[in-house]
Amino acid sequence: MNNLTSLFKVQNPGMLTLLQDGGRYGAFNNGLTNGGPLDNTAFYWANRLCHNQPNDAMLEVSLGGLTLIACIDSIIALTGADMPLTINGHAKALWQSHFVKAGDVIELGYAVHGLRSYLAVYGGFSVTNEVLSDCFGSSATVCRENIGGLHGDGSKLVAGDMLMCSTDKLAHQNREHDNKAIKSIVRLKLPCKQQPQYHDAIVLRTILSYQQQHFSALQQRLFFSSEYQVSANCDRMGYRLTGKAIKSKINGILSEGICHGAVQIPSDGQPIVLLNDRQTIGGYPKIGSVIAFDTAKLAQAKQGSSVRFEAISMEEAHNIFHLNRSLLMRTELIECR
Repeated sequence: MNNLTSLFKVQNPGMLTLLQDGGRYGAFNNGLTNGGPLDNTAFYWANRLCHNQPNDAMLEVSLGGLTLIACIDSIIALTGADMPLTINGHAKALWQSHFVKAGDVIELGYAVHGLRSYLAVYGGFSVTNEVLSDCFGSSATVCRENIGGLHGDGSKLVAGDMLMCSTDKLAHQNREHDNKAIKSIVRLKLPCKQQPQYHDAIVLRTILSYQQQHFSALQQRLFFSSEYQVSANCDRMGYRLTGKAIKSKINGILSEGICHGAVQIPSDGQPIVLLNDRQTIGGYPKIGSVIAFDTAKLAQAKQGSSVRFEAISMEEAHNIFHLNRSLLMRTELIECR
């Protein structure tokens, strides 16, 4: 077993709080989906603000209500939804790192704008080597598949859970910073102009799939010109939308692999956008696939939010990906004084 030290005790787990790292890949042949953060951008910045590696594990907090008690001095950062953060009752800024001391109480309120927040800690969260081995090398929690998380069984956090970090990892990061005390590590802030804004009306850029021939030109125009609403049936597996029904020339297809962002059209004609915890295969025809940068926006949308689809080419999708990646790499964090 790897050497772990306690970072936080869970006093109140909130509505739904899951341990997530970058995701579980290479296990589709075993029927396991990738999991991981629904909002990769917020996940990325939370780790950057805590001097972590890009795929270090953190908490994905849906809706809010989480309360933690710090067990050691450390640094935390909260990104994503507009979810009030307090330390010992004092309001703290999002998209910024903060010092916490042993015994401090960290509380998250309920989301005002957006739906999911990401709480990172210096060094990242860790699970035992046994759990990692049993979960194909990833701690990403997928409740539907009973895999990942603190105990490897896909469970959400509950009161009394102890969140841990590897002592070797903490020591290594301290050596990197040439520090002996957590207080001497630089706190960071993401510039306001770079902080994502979450809206109740979003546009999802979509690449038409090879099954587009099963949808007439009229049905395709209807799909891309209609406004949909986020239904109550939305979770980490996918978002069901309501609006103009889209009809396919076929009722179903042979089950096949499903990519992230795939837009399925079931028999009722109401689109389903599939996300991280989607099934690995499915038999509904797919009109297209939403790009990952926009599925993150969808994952922050609450019930009743407005959704429109915009058709783009594969080349445009590549350009969007590289432009956004370049922006992330070029954005400099501000030192907090």
